[in-house]
Amino acid sequence: MWVLAVEMSWLQTAVTILVVLGVGYGTLYKADDRDPDREADVSGVPLRYLSLVFVSYLSVIILAIAFDAPDTFLDDAARVPGTRKMALITIRAASVGSVFSVVGAATADSLF
Repeated sequence: MWVLAVEMSWLQTAVTILVVLGVGYGTLYKADDRDPDREADVSGVPLRYLSLVFVSYLSVIILAIAFDAPDTFLDDAARVPGTRKMALITIRAASVGSVFSVVGAATADSLF
């Protein structure tokens, strides 16, 4: 996942984020008989959906940091002090990991 994140373009990152958002919405509202219009919302976006996406990304980022994944999997070029390269690659890796995380979070939400 980290090698993939190093090589990803910003377009690929954006598409991955859109996939997470689409899978999350589809799993939460299309696979289950929920009506997003009947739920509490923030600026027209259902609060349950926002929390789903938040939990999906935050869980991946927390686990990556807890296991020191960026330092473990990135080479010295990505660890240059004073640059944002390592953080940007971590965001890209989190977008890939969140594709899987959002499925689990939406499934758990549907069960409870």
